Amino acid sequence: MRVVSVHRITDAVAELCRTANTLLPPDVYRALAAARAEEISLVGQMTLQQILDNAEYAAQSGVALCQDGGVTLVFLDIGQEVHLVGGLLEDAVQEGVRRGYHTSYLRGSILDRPFGGNNTGDNTPAILYPKIVTGSQVTVTVMPKGGGADNTSRLAMLTPAGGLDAVHDFLLETVEKAGPASCPPLIVGIGLGGSFDYVGQLAKRALLRDIGTPNADPALYALEQQWLRDINQLGIGPQGYGGAMTALAVHIVGHARHIASIPVAVNLQCHSARKGTVVL
Repeated sequence: MRVVSVHRITDAVAELCRTANTLLPPDVYRALAAARAEEISLVGQMTLQQILDNAEYAAQSGVALCQDGGVTLVFLDIGQEVHLVGGLLEDAVQEGVRRGYHTSYLRGSILDRPFGGNNTGDNTPAILYPKIVTGSQVTVTVMPKGGGADNTSRLAMLTPAGGLDAVHDFLLETVEKAGPASCPPLIVGIGLGGSFDYVGQLAKRALLRDIGTPNADPALYALEQQWLRDINQLGIGPQGYGGAMTALAVHIVGHARHIASIPVAVNLQCHSARKGTVVL
């Protein structure tokens, strides 16, 4: 049994809030640079270059990549050999978010109730996704998820009769309806299977995989490649100005399902695909 203080998690979350909001992940930067080279539209090329310039300026200045502080999603993969001490995990994470957003001068985007209400001022409460895994480490990942891309995301409970064609049609319809509102080029996270409440989490976790890393399931990897090509044939292009680069990647996470339904969630991620991970 390994003892880990929750105060270390607070410190990690605070730092990840800063770095995730100011440093574009290397895999995303490389994908954007590659898209810049492949884009056929001159306006699309200029748009992608501005996105890359913005990322470089944010890294140099410490200013946020995007004005939207997003919903702070915190994924916690906790080894079953870990014993957490020093307080409640939930409190530790919320304190880390509070500290990270205050000290890095990040915009608070969270209201304290569904309708009306007041801005909490520090982007709390964050949303936690704890998961028990093997081992004696704690992996903490912070993903600030912008409102624009989440607003255009969708979930459906499809019937098995429709098969993969129905999933494919739902995916393309979602991206096409989103248009420029989701700030393309996108990373498209797809959850398949599970249940109504779980499939959205699968889609969120799909966004954590680095661009260019193959899916461990060859069948899903083949779907990802095909569906990426189909999305990029829509012609929406960078920031909706038209072009070949509507999406940078499609990532799928699958799960067992009930025989009577095919849950599918399409979670769109904007070009400012912020995330950061630390292992304790």
